[in-house]
Amino acid sequence: MSKRVVLVTGGAGFIGSHVVDAFIEKGHTVIVLDDLSSGNFDFVNKEAVFVEGDIRSPQIAEIFEQYSPDVICHHASQIDVRKSVDDPAYDADVNIRGSLNLLELAVAHKVKKFIFASTGGAIYGTPAQLPADEQCIPRPECPYGTSKFCVEQYIMLFSRMYNLSYTILRYPNVFGPRQSPEGEAGVCSIFAGLMLDGNTPVLYGKGKAFRDYVYVGDIAAANLLALDKGAGETINLGSEKAITVKELFTHIAHLTEYKGKATLKPLRRGEVEGIYITGSKAAQVLGWKPEVSLSDGLKKTVDFIRAQREKEKAGDTE
Repeated sequence: MSKRVVLVTGGAGFIGSHVVDAFIEKGHTVIVLDDLSSGNFDFVNKEAVFVEGDIRSPQIAEIFEQYSPDVICHHASQIDVRKSVDDPAYDADVNIRGSLNLLELAVAHKVKKFIFASTGGAIYGTPAQLPADEQCIPRPECPYGTSKFCVEQYIMLFSRMYNLSYTILRYPNVFGPRQSPEGEAGVCSIFAGLMLDGNTPVLYGKGKAFRDYVYVGDIAAANLLALDKGAGETINLGSEKAITVKELFTHIAHLTEYKGKATLKPLRRGEVEGIYITGSKAAQVLGWKPEVSLSDGLKKTVDFIRAQREKEKAGDTE
């Protein structure tokens, strides 16, 4: 594998920071672009070049002029489904206009490959057949899924118009260390944070909603493989295993020693009851499969949040 200069947008975020670590571990040069609206500078690998900026800004052209990235690995986005429902124009502005800015810069500066972090959880809607594979027609049920699908279409258009090489990776529910327990996205971390604090989690879909969950380190590994494989492909990164929210609650309650109950509520607008996606094409094209089990990944997640809580308490007493 030849060494690359990789621009990772959203590289201070939960998934993006793990992707940065994976690239640097293999000797690639990484530039991180993040506006820190939801990212955390502490998560940025110290060997990466960090640039604070917005993917919509014309000023980010300076990154291309100064560093000449070979690859863009695009993770920066508005990821909150509820926010996308409340303010679809903002969701489109960040996700579509921001991505278009990057695509135009990629073409202008002869970037060799564009890797896009898309969504398998929100793009397919409620498929007739599960697990959903890449042939399933996208029918998103929220603006977030729609904006991600729209960006996929622009990427393929730019490939046809300008011969831009790309790989689109459709993610399942990703979980692991660095995922915020305070956010709206990331049920594993949200549950763990609430239970560690002795607070009651809410199970939307009355506990029956189901998803597939893949550990963040496995997602980072897929991005690393996509540097050299999967050109012109759209690829699901699913586990092909459906887990209900109630089952997830039980797993995390055991790890956090939570003895309380959960509050059951119906699904919120824009949420699908059940989705899980395939991973067979990823195995065939990338040579990828999830390696970390749900139980091992949840333990790492809970341990991380517990350590963060203890660090915060120690800071408060100093």
